[in-house]
Amino acid sequence: MKKKGVYIMTLIFMFFLVEIAYSNSELMKRAQGMFKAIPKTPPVIEKNPGTHEKVELGKMLYFDPRLSVSAQISCNSCHNVGMGGADFHETSLGHRWQKGERNAPTVLNAVFNIAQFWDGRVPDLKEQAKGPIQEEVEMGNNSEQVIKTLTSMPEYVKMFKKAFPNEKDPLTFDNMAKAIEVFEATLITPDSQFDKYLSGNDTALIPVEKEGLKLFMDKGCGSCHAGINMGGTGYFPFGVVEKPKDEITAGDLGRFKFTGAKSDQYVFKSPSLRNIVLTPPYFHSGKVWSLKEAVSIMGSAQLGISLTDDEAGKIVTFLGTTTGVQPKVRYPILPASTADTPKPKTD
Repeated sequence: MKKKGVYIMTLIFMFFLVEIAYSNSELMKRAQGMFKAIPKTPPVIEKNPGTHEKVELGKMLYFDPRLSVSAQISCNSCHNVGMGGADFHETSLGHRWQKGERNAPTVLNAVFNIAQFWDGRVPDLKEQAKGPIQEEVEMGNNSEQVIKTLTSMPEYVKMFKKAFPNEKDPLTFDNMAKAIEVFEATLITPDSQFDKYLSGNDTALIPVEKEGLKLFMDKGCGSCHAGINMGGTGYFPFGVVEKPKDEITAGDLGRFKFTGAKSDQYVFKSPSLRNIVLTPPYFHSGKVWSLKEAVSIMGSAQLGISLTDDEAGKIVTFLGTTTGVQPKVRYPILPASTADTPKPKTD
């Protein structure tokens, strides 16, 4: 009788193991159909192939504050590669300590976005690189002054010739942006726990993280945050079901400012959720500092549901698994200024 009881218990245990294995397998298949792992190597940019010389030039330009009229602000000031590609501010501080209108999106994995900026007003990282440099509240400079600055330093002149060897006049504002673009394309974060899971390693996520993943998909979060970047693939109204507090929307009309189309009012590009735990505060206004609160707001505003504290917590736990290996960037020694280099203007 005892042997029969043991046999029955063994069968029940085996049944549960099979059921759990099947459930895990189905979860992985669903996830693999909705998301893609970050590749280990940077993508090739169409019409702007990367070379070692171009990437190194782009890195120097990215870190050089002399691209700003004050010689104080670099690309890295607002998109700090050591801080998840962001700057830990609601909105970034720019020229003359002015505040920008929107939270600085992360530069990490930005190469995978459908377009750049919160409103997607430029198609790629090359055009994005030109914007802040010429924006009065950001770096406050202009293309002519930038070229004057770069040509005043012989080392930059040599580097542009090496990076663009087939061009008669390689040191141009457009080539500056191309170099920054190929450097930024290297700022990817592969090998997260979630990427390993997507690649078939079921043990890469622990049970509570899998619960969070299941909730993320079941609740509909993947409608806007899918694909390789878990976002950045389309444009959506902020407040599909319920408009968030005015403090959070901050009166920002989104893509409407760019397109003028009434249908684009309060519409934004969905942000990437990769490395999201590293990049508070959240939303275009930067008014929410808690990721758990941000998840709850998205539940009510976008999906029309009230997430329990436990559900929001599990989703946040899952999102923590998207943090990949951060790019290791050695701070460059920049070319020396000369007597011809324009002096900083801070007034």
